[in-house]
Amino acid sequence: MEDGEVIRRVVAGEKGLYEILMRRHNQTLYRAVRGYLRNEADVQDAMQEAYLKAYAKLGQFKGEASFSTWLVRIGINEALQQLRRERTMHLHADPDVRMEQLRKLPDNGQMNPEQRTIQAEHRKLLEQAIDRLPQGYRAVYMLREVEGMGVAEVAQCMDLTESNVKVRLHRAKDMLKEAIWKHHADAPAFEFGNAHCDRLVEAVMARI
Repeated sequence: MEDGEVIRRVVAGEKGLYEILMRRHNQTLYRAVRGYLRNEADVQDAMQEAYLKAYAKLGQFKGEASFSTWLVRIGINEALQQLRRERTMHLHADPDVRMEQLRKLPDNGQMNPEQRTIQAEHRKLLEQAIDRLPQGYRAVYMLREVEGMGVAEVAQCMDLTESNVKVRLHRAKDMLKEAIWKHHADAPAFEFGNAHCDRLVEAVMARI
């Protein structure tokens, strides 16, 4: 089913179908919120609240933007509220790395344990480097380069102009160290794996 049909049926009373939307958009929402919050527990708290607020307002969704864009905006607002509450909005202008292949899943079926370990270490280096980007640049980088959103959609999610998105993305890439690039492994960063996905879905479904 398309998102619109799922939403129509959830609003009509089939709330169990909300799980479809959650599982379909968990990765995108995770990466969006992760662009603002570093602590995994805080990220999942913000995601849970975003899903609950989206569910409560689902009848107001008009389809003027995609559901994922609408959901990401709710998630970003929740992340920012959490930052304000905890007074943890610290900016760290440090290096990251430019990666055009970041979103591609690696074909690691032929990798031996040592190769998989090296890949995991490279991926961790990448994630740590992204974490050290200043918040505004990190969020743009996460949505555009990691999640693969278009410039226009990132602008809509973050309430920025497209030119501002491009500038932030360019500056974020300029902060990257060539050394990190050399350590890059072709693996998707900030995955929201099955176990995390299951726990979040169960927690939200239990509250609606």
